[in-house]
Amino acid sequence: MALSASSLMSSLRHRCLGLGGVSLGVSASASASASASASGLLGLLRGGAAALAFGPLTPCGFGPMQVRTTTVLCVRKHDKVVLAADGQCTAGNEVVKHNVRKLRRIETSLTKRATQSVAPLTSAQKPSSKDAVVGGFAGATADAFTLFERLEHRLDEYPGQLTRAAVELAKDWRTDKFLRRLDATLIVADKSVTLQVTGNGDVIDPPQGVCAIGSGGSYALAAARALIDREDLDAEQVARRAMEIAADIDIYTNNSFLFEIIDCSASEGDDDTPSETAAAGVPSK
Repeated sequence: MALSASSLMSSLRHRCLGLGGVSLGVSASASASASASASGLLGLLRGGAAALAFGPLTPCGFGPMQVRTTTVLCVRKHDKVVLAADGQCTAGNEVVKHNVRKLRRIETSLTKRATQSVAPLTSAQKPSSKDAVVGGFAGATADAFTLFERLEHRLDEYPGQLTRAAVELAKDWRTDKFLRRLDATLIVADKSVTLQVTGNGDVIDPPQGVCAIGSGGSYALAAARALIDREDLDAEQVARRAMEIAADIDIYTNNSFLFEIIDCSASEGDDDTPSETAAAGVPSK
């Protein structure tokens, strides 16, 4: 009777796993072997279920998708592009620093020439509005700065073509055996376009001119989309309010905000390099 029950259990396990039925008249050794095999497969399935419970799968692997402990938001409205980020640096359960810079002005060959020149530049020599590029990151700092440097090189190859430069960066990031290990997510923006670049090879132009990354990104994104249509709020006010909401909800986001602003209304030859704004009482360095 015990053998029959064991065989029946093995048969049910095999049927559940889609491996076909097992005859009830099998020997004790065959039944034990089938039972051990089924138990092993069930263990693998339980492990997979535990991984799924931990978090969603990444598009390119079986590990859980990593959530970056930060918030970076970009808002594009009317004649302004505002990139905002919080300043909290978290290591495990500790807040290491509260005023970290997570935004960067990306320099092209034209902007480098303008900053390094001793003699005053003529209007024709000054970088135009289309050359102003700003970026923010979530993830490992060293990895993000390596990617920004790569993007600068691509912008030197394709001046004024941020989309093409970002696509080339994503191709390198995806295919290079060293770059593919870099752990960061980027938001880059210029006068014309806002892009989110990931290590999965994605280059996303977000709808409604709003984009966000990091652990508080979903909260900031939802708040910014809700406020973007209000005519009494400009891009900086929308970004600031959305970041405040994200900081109230996400424990990995503080209210030490830093902003990078591009004025899209500046005419060609005007000095429209991105302006930097820090939250009240918070140093910008």
